[in-house]
Amino acid sequence: MRVYPLFIALCTVWATLDGDIARAQGRDHPDETAAAQPWPSSDVTDLWHRFRRKDEPAGESENAPHDPERRFSVLAPGLGVRPSTGLTIGLNGNLAFYQGDPSTTHLSTMIGGFRVSQKKQVLSNVRFSIFTADDRWLLQGDNRVNWTSLDTFDLGSDAGTDGAANVKFNVVHLNDTAYLPVRAGVFVGAGLDLDVHANVRAGESDTAFDGSAYTAYSRRHGFASDAQRSTGTNLGLLVDTRDNAINAERGWLASAAYHTFFKGLGGDATWQELSIDVRTFRPLTRTGSHRLAFWFLSDLVTGGVAPYLDLPTIGGDIRSGRGYAEGRYRGDASCTARPNTAAR
Repeated sequence: MRVYPLFIALCTVWATLDGDIARAQGRDHPDETAAAQPWPSSDVTDLWHRFRRKDEPAGESENAPHDPERRFSVLAPGLGVRPSTGLTIGLNGNLAFYQGDPSTTHLSTMIGGFRVSQKKQVLSNVRFSIFTADDRWLLQGDNRVNWTSLDTFDLGSDAGTDGAANVKFNVVHLNDTAYLPVRAGVFVGAGLDLDVHANVRAGESDTAFDGSAYTAYSRRHGFASDAQRSTGTNLGLLVDTRDNAINAERGWLASAAYHTFFKGLGGDATWQELSIDVRTFRPLTRTGSHRLAFWFLSDLVTGGVAPYLDLPTIGGDIRSGRGYAEGRYRGDASCTARPNTAAR
């Protein structure tokens, strides 16, 4: 079976609104902020804080939103629909804060959620990017625990839908990295990776499991079909020159991480993977209320043989390949180039 690189170009509209923390970080560029103030705007978090101010002591409501040391948090119900999950409902949270002086410390963010789906799935995730005081450390993580299911297809960008089979499984995904600064905006780091797929079985009323692409691939490469594990380490390089981590108007984010999974650490195989993430932002107006954003993602297996469910796939990170069902395209290489128009 041949495996083809996957390359998909998508154009999406990205509408973003400034929040209190996004405006607070504008203090890093006071001259630019004074020269071009954006058109006044509000989002759901602004409305929530206005609602809460009626319970705050007099004087606090006027000063608190402009205090850069204040933690900014949002907790809200979530409702969504995806082909791989059907209707989902749950609770999502977002936290933004500074661990030190905002003039010398980047904004830290944390996002997480818990959802249940129409297809009897339980989905949870926590993703964070935390800068310690004066940017002495950067801690990044993407961690998920799911009881889920997924349609599986043959590998490659020209794979058809014939013979697709639904597979149910439990998954634990841990990807955590600690970075040290080597110069302003440039970090190098290392971390640990763990991907466990357990209790893998046929989906409800699916009789094609034994002849599915997942089962055929696993048998051909000597993997067990009921459980698969990848355990390893990663080395990373990250460059972040964005003016704001939440609502960037200019700058670059570029990262490359090399993951090495070892059979000797308890994994099912020794293999290597290269992940690349590049984003840049260009304002189209003086106020920055209209901007153009470019996002490039690449995920490549550079050596060894990865378990089927660990192969690069569209939609596996919830961000790539929007418009395509998760797992629809899978192979040794996955790449997404995405231009976005950000407007308000």
